[in-house]
Amino acid sequence: MTKTEKITQALTDFVKGGDNSDVKLLDKVLHKDFRVTNNGFMGTPGVTIIDKKQYLSNIQEGVFGGLPRKMTIETIDENETIAMVKLRLESSENYFVSYNSLVLDIDDEWKIINNLAVVEAKKI
Repeated sequence: MTKTEKITQALTDFVKGGDNSDVKLLDKVLHKDFRVTNNGFMGTPGVTIIDKKQYLSNIQEGVFGGLPRKMTIETIDENETIAMVKLRLESSENYFVSYNSLVLDIDDEWKIINNLAVVEAKKI
C-alpha cells in the first residue's frame, strides 16, 4: 500500500469504527494521545476536548456514534511522518466537517492523533 492508501485506510477505519461503535477498531487506529477538539460540542459553549479513554467510553456507551455516515475525503496533505486530512461526513441526522491530524507511529502504522470537527444538525 502507498502512504496515501494507508492514511485513507486509517480514516476509513476511524469512521467505520464510530459508525459501528467498534471500540476495538477505534483503539487500533487512534494514537495513545488522541484528542477530539470541538467548539460548541453538542450545544455546549466554548471548546471541548475529549481524550482517547473518554472518547472510547462515549462510543461504547452510545453517547455518540452508531449511525452510518457517508465519507468524502476532500484533501490529504502528508509530509513524511505527519498528515492532515479534511473529511466531509453525512449521517441521517448530521453533517460533519472533520480535520484529522495523523502521525506515523513507532509501530509504522498511521494513527489519528487529533480530530477537529464541526457538526451541524440536518434541517427537517
